[in-house]
Amino acid sequence: MTDHTRFAGHGVLVTGAARGIGAAVARRLAEEGGRVLVTDRDLPEAERTATALGRQGLTVEAYACDVADRGSVEAAVARAVAAFGSLDVLVNCAAHCTPDVPLFEDDPDDAWARDLDVTLTGAHRCCRAALPHLAASGRGAIVSIGSVNGLQDFGNHGYSAAKAGLGSLTRTLAGHAATRGVRVNLVVPGTVRTSAWEGRDDDLAAVRGLYPLGRVGEPEDIAAAVAFLASRDAAWITGTSLVVDGGLTAVNTGFRTAVRPTP
Repeated sequence: MTDHTRFAGHGVLVTGAARGIGAAVARRLAEEGGRVLVTDRDLPEAERTATALGRQGLTVEAYACDVADRGSVEAAVARAVAAFGSLDVLVNCAAHCTPDVPLFEDDPDDAWARDLDVTLTGAHRCCRAALPHLAASGRGAIVSIGSVNGLQDFGNHGYSAAKAGLGSLTRTLAGHAATRGVRVNLVVPGTVRTSAWEGRDDDLAAVRGLYPLGRVGEPEDIAAAVAFLASRDAAWITGTSLVVDGGLTAVNTGFRTAVRPTP
């Protein structure tokens, strides 16, 4: 059951919140009482998401934010503080993933740079701009969205390297921010049914069998984990990576099936 009070009075900024995981996070934190700035580079889509949530009586506002641009990030943070009176929670969902080319040596520099700039450096920009305000709130929390791609090989060289980097940034920033009363954690999803998989139902069906819990994730699964780590329920948790992947990285389903077929 959703607790409608855990984020009462909290100012929240979510990047990459127009759709998918980011939109689900914005909805969950708003349902729990948060006042949420729904930010995305795609402002019209962010506005549609915010309007839909507003119709449910939730306190949300859309704002354009390109995490690849420092000025845009700083403006979004300033807007959250101005609109809500404080910034208590930052959730870094924005990411960019370039499909791999057939041969690694043909991987273009700009694709690698774009994946890292949005996914890793973008989170760095947001944390840097938000941290003074999170510290001032007295209950600040940062939650970033990683990926199992940062733990094992699932392809996508640049994206995977960036997601692995988020794990390191989470640990190093947690050590620094702890003295300022701010917690920093990472949620590490497996395959989640988002628009990135649109039109690929066959692929989703194929990978579903690799998950010990028998299904791929939904955006709401990740939003629930974010809400926990951002809340006071996780008051003694910082610098951790919470893997939310249906058991994918814990259990080698293919090997188990090969050596001990299910009757």
